[in-house]
Amino acid sequence: MEAKLEVPAQEPLSLKAAGVTFSDVTRRFDVRARRRRGADAPAKVVAIESLDLDVRAGEILAVVGPSGCGKSTLLELAAGLQDPDAGSVAVAGEQHTATRREACAYMPQRDLLLPWRDAAGNAALALECQGVRPAQARRRALPLFERFGLDRFERAQPAELSGGMRQRVAFMRTLLSGRDVLLLDEPFAALDSLTRGSMQEWLAGALAQEPRTTILVTHDVEEALVLADRVAVMSQRPGRIVAELEVALERPRVRRELVDDPVFTGLARRALEALEA
Repeated sequence: MEAKLEVPAQEPLSLKAAGVTFSDVTRRFDVRARRRRGADAPAKVVAIESLDLDVRAGEILAVVGPSGCGKSTLLELAAGLQDPDAGSVAVAGEQHTATRREACAYMPQRDLLLPWRDAAGNAALALECQGVRPAQARRRALPLFERFGLDRFERAQPAELSGGMRQRVAFMRTLLSGRDVLLLDEPFAALDSLTRGSMQEWLAGALAQEPRTTILVTHDVEEALVLADRVAVMSQRPGRIVAELEVALERPRVRRELVDDPVFTGLARRALEALEA
């Protein structure tokens, strides 16, 4: 009788030299105006214009900017979900849309957990989409639950989890995709302030344990400074990079320990000044 071999749980893939480069990028959208005074001709809206930005391999870069300045568009360009109208976007030196898509894992603002799957089943979904059998995918997901503070919640349904716990499951799903670049689009925007603060500390620890090239979009300047190695500030639409701030503070960081730090407060002031310029 042939023995059946169990596939051991595996870790997400290790980080490769996967930087992200935006070179003179412009992105326009066709917006058909509402019917007013008989006019319904298409109009062009420029979301991003002549934008240059380099994200170093293994770096955590936070992008802050006003609403509508093209922050989410920036992530979708990196992820290969959009292409620029001018300029180029490259991940690990590769500009092809499919190559960018294969290198990046995109986590949107909402957790998008499937209500009919338990927490482990939701986390394992990224592996199943890559062709891994469900039972094997689940085994690979389970070790992350203890590491990320969700042990004993593997079989919980999404409705039984708090907002912060749901975001952890969504982050585990993103990690398990094994991609070298993480694109996080305001992952804590829907949480209350107390939960958001604890989740920022949790994410800082998680990225220290599972390093990836990471682009984090946020409206919160202090969140950006707590989590990132560098902060890029965008202008009003059309979005451009108007300031880049190096955060010379050791990671992971705790927000409540930084509020009186002169380096932290000075960087926050400079970021706000750039946003208001």
